[in-house]
Amino acid sequence: MSNATRLAVIYYSSTGVGTAIAKEIAEAAEKSGAEVRLRKVAELAPQEAIDANPTWAAHHQQTADVPVAVPDDIAWADAVIFGSPTRFGNVSSQLKQFIDTLGPLWMRGQLSDKVYSGFTSSATQHGGQESTLLALYNSFHHFGGIVVAPGFVDQGKWVDGNPYGTSHVDGNGSVPVDDVARGAARIQAERVVRIAGAVKAGLAAL
Repeated sequence: MSNATRLAVIYYSSTGVGTAIAKEIAEAAEKSGAEVRLRKVAELAPQEAIDANPTWAAHHQQTADVPVAVPDDIAWADAVIFGSPTRFGNVSSQLKQFIDTLGPLWMRGQLSDKVYSGFTSSATQHGGQESTLLALYNSFHHFGGIVVAPGFVDQGKWVDGNPYGTSHVDGNGSVPVDDVARGAARIQAERVVRIAGAVKAGLAAL
């Protein structure tokens, strides 16, 4: 059995911003030695709503082969990084619906003592990124999880300036995920893998 830290990257993305960040996190985590599961959550929007937005429809088709998250992905993981776009300063309904399916794991204590973190995006500057991440982190406290935000512990974080998690402003679709957001994603992934590895080793030694 591998002793590598097991990281689940579980996200929702309608037009691709979250997917790009999730893939950057997954790649950085693998380079740090982690075993990674990259999973999207199920889409809840009706097909006619998706088809009415060409970017959304194209992304929906392009990510058809990405596995859909199931609760076992959380049970398997030593650490989980969740991603959600900002929806009125809050977590998207798609990701929230998945979190709401985790009750049985929570009742069995299978969500506790894991490392959790999050990332987000918004269409506009000051569009609710920090409130979305803080709202997401509320669930981690209920899980009995260990919240590992990137903070300002790496000099690179002074570039993007968000200590709560990786974030990106996409300018209503006009600004692709850039080097700043990708750098923040790598810093976050590396920190989560490092701390989760220490937690895992510490728990095993008890």
